[in-house]
Formats: sequence, C-alpha cells, structure tokens
Amino acid sequence: MATSTTPDPPPSSHPSRAHSFNAVAAQYAANRPSYPPALFDAIEELAGRRLAGARVVDVGAGTGIATALLHDRGADVVGVEPGDGMSAHFHRTRPGIPIVRGDGNALPLTDACADFVTYAQAWHWTDPNRALPEAFRVLRPGGALALWWNRDAEGVPWVAAQAERIRQHYGDPLAVHPDTPNSGTDPSARAVPTPDYARRVVRWSRRVPLDTHLANLASHSILLVNGADRSAAFLTEERRHLLRVFPDGHVDEVYDVDLLVATAP
Repeated sequence: MATSTTPDPPPSSHPSRAHSFNAVAAQYAANRPSYPPALFDAIEELAGRRLAGARVVDVGAGTGIATALLHDRGADVVGVEPGDGMSAHFHRTRPGIPIVRGDGNALPLTDACADFVTYAQAWHWTDPNRALPEAFRVLRPGGALALWWNRDAEGVPWVAAQAERIRQHYGDPLAVHPDTPNSGTDPSARAVPTPDYARRVVRWSRRVPLDTHLANLASHSILLVNGADRSAAFLTEERRHLLRVFPDGHVDEVYDVDLLVATAP
C-alpha cells in the first residue's frame, strides 16, 4: 500500500498488470492463442516422462487454456490460480478439472505430490527466487518444472512492425511482447535461476479473423492498464495498418513457444 512518501505505482507496474486479466476473463479465453501438440511432445521428451497418467500442477492456470490441453493428454491435472475473475471462468468452463486458489510463490499443496509443475504464460508474474523452491518442494524426485511462453515469432516483418507500434504508443519496453519476458532478451536469463534446464523453441501459427486478433491484443495487460480510450485509439489505428497487410481480413499470427524444462533433484 502506498504511504505519504511513496507514490502509487504507474499503470504499467508489475502488480497492476498481473491482476488486470480478471476483468476480461471471457475475452481472454475466447481470443488468446492455444498451444500446439508439438509443445507437449517436447515437454515429454525433455522431461523424460509422459504426461499421460502423470500428476500435473498447472500454476497461473487462468481460464484453463493450457490446463485443458494437459488434461486432454491424459494428465491428472489440478489448476492453481490467484485471480477471482480467471478462477470463476475456469470453474464455469472446465467443471471436470479441479482448481485451487493460490500462486507460485506459496503453493497450497503438499510436498512431493506432483510429477510436473507447469507454467503457461505465467512464470514471469512470480518471484523466481521464491517460486523455484516452491516448485521443487511440490515435485517428486525427478519430476519436471516446465515453463513456456507464446512469443511473437522472430523474423516476421508485420509482427516486428506491430511490436514497434505498440512500443511507440505506450512508451513502455514491456509493451513490445506484452505479458511475456522482455523483448530482445533470453527469457531463461531471468526465468530459472539455475543452469540445470533444457530449452526448446516450437514455432507454430494460426489464421484468425482480424477481430479475433485485435481482441487477443486487447486482452494483454499493457492495453488493459492504460485505459479504454487510449487502447481503443490504438486498436482503431492498428486495424488500419493490418488491413494493408491482410486485405482479406484474416491475420496469420506466428508464434515461437519458448519452453524451459528443469528437473527436480
């Protein structure tokens, strides 16, 4: 809480952005990208074990996009989510999958209860120095911590141009890849404070209507915390830019899923 000598955090601050999704949970669930089957193949390969039949704790589960895919792979999965809005949406739309309230810095789970602890698009909202020991506490010996992010693909001209427009509009270095580690850096440098991890990048794409792409963009924290009017102005202008590139009104989104897997001792 701010005191008389400490200013309130700016709109782009970490806590504001971390909690911004709760008001738009349905929009988030409907428009955010999913993850390709090749990602889960890579998780199994790097972990040296299958997801089918494994006990999986999916932390920062949100609306359950990744949690449901883990469930579909045959995992016995439980979601962990701190947000009211996201948890409520998860309960409504994933009634067959359990979810508990909590966050990665203090997992509400017993020791050595999981074969995998996973974070889809969520590890960067934790304090890694607290979350890593918590993950290893919850993992069984030899269990795997898997972290991944859908990142805007490198080397795609329209993606790079959009990222620069976001940066210029919001004047925020975190805006270039909203809700992921900073653009232009190796996420592993911050993500896992241990050298004992394996990394894989999985490229994939999806073709979506322009409205879906813009709604996906609008669900990112940098737009959510900077006010509806400012974001509406940006999205109106962005529609004009994108129609020059995609005149048929469908956008080819290209992602690199950045996967890190660390094994518990």
